[in-house]
Amino acid sequence: MQETAEQYRQRMFSYLGGRDPLKLLAAAPAKYAKILKGVSGSKARKRPDAETWSILEIVSHVADAELVGGYRIRAILGAPGTQISGFDQDRWVTALHYDKRNLEKALEQYTALRAANVALLKTLTPAQWKQYGIHSERGKESVETIARMFAGHDLNHFSQIERILAL
Repeated sequence: MQETAEQYRQRMFSYLGGRDPLKLLAAAPAKYAKILKGVSGSKARKRPDAETWSILEIVSHVADAELVGGYRIRAILGAPGTQISGFDQDRWVTALHYDKRNLEKALEQYTALRAANVALLKTLTPAQWKQYGIHSERGKESVETIARMFAGHDLNHFSQIERILAL
């Protein structure tokens, strides 16, 4: 059975364990770099099975998701209440050729985008953290919610990558 939008949100939040999302967001690029250090191109491209993304596909996904998340935050801040479109992550894996990307370049993209997003988040007022948009699948979503979800998203993908590397 497929996870509902609310179940997904709650699962991402559950990974935080009370930790500060902004600190987790700021620390994530170094954590990815540490986990990925020494991973060969062939290891990064190998899917554990037909249904599970490769390490390269995961890192490409988080890089593109960071781009989307940054846009969503900026759209909300610029026009509170704005509509936020969802995207089909599995289609992006195929359509955007994640399997042909370069692991180091994908990590560089993610790191640069995350640095820009964290810098922006650090400037926000308490009221701006509460501003929201209307997500096409999850409904009302504040900047704070997006930040918390992205922190959980990283923790989720750290675990996925570590499981693949342990195979």
